[in-house]
Amino acid sequence: MTDTATQQNSPGADSISVFFPCYNEQDNIRRVYESASKVLGKTGVDYQLIWVDDGSTDQTPHIVNAIAAVDPRVTVVRHPANLGYGKALQSGIRAATKTLVFYTDGDGQFDLNELPPLLPLMKHYDIVSCFRLDRQDGLIRKFNAWCWTWFVCLLFRMKVKDINCAFKLYKRRIFDNLELRSTGALINAEILARATRRGYAIVQVGVRHFPRTSGQPTGAKPGVIFRAFWELVKLYRQINSE
Repeated sequence: MTDTATQQNSPGADSISVFFPCYNEQDNIRRVYESASKVLGKTGVDYQLIWVDDGSTDQTPHIVNAIAAVDPRVTVVRHPANLGYGKALQSGIRAATKTLVFYTDGDGQFDLNELPPLLPLMKHYDIVSCFRLDRQDGLIRKFNAWCWTWFVCLLFRMKVKDINCAFKLYKRRIFDNLELRSTGALINAEILARATRRGYAIVQVGVRHFPRTSGQPTGAKPGVIFRAFWELVKLYRQINSE
């Protein structure tokens, strides 16, 4: 999984876009924003913060708009309706203007202090795909995630520990060569599968995971799971026909 461009001692980080896909996260937004601003401010790296509001029906849009009104580093992307996790990630990627792109969910289940140590890795890799060291979810959710990761890796001949871990760092340029089609939970698998097929270099790093303190997760809904498997079948056919 090595891209020839990676071997040319490319810079680790001179600028970074950090985005947060979110849906009804009114109780978490300000805490996540304050953490991100504090952590990135210490790095000395030029940064951009993006909130992708995927059709929230609570106060999320008002809160992110209020933050953007006073902080020029903040960009808000608003979906008029809930379009799905994949669409939210695609919107965040399109809105990113810096040389690196990082995303994590807007629910605050990760410690953003673990982002700066990842930046030097970009001198040698194209993607940092993190995995949860002690996943703070129920047994059923963890079992489903293990089955999903195992099956995706089997289909696409990858060795990734945690496909859907929402703590990933990319070189922005790789998305110029990836046509992403997934609109739901398959999006992480699609990015990694297409990147692997194109020879991009991927490294994996363990990060801590914290219990959700507010809001409701949506990834374990039967409809979301069924949609992900249906998209997985289509993705497998697409990639193998290219």
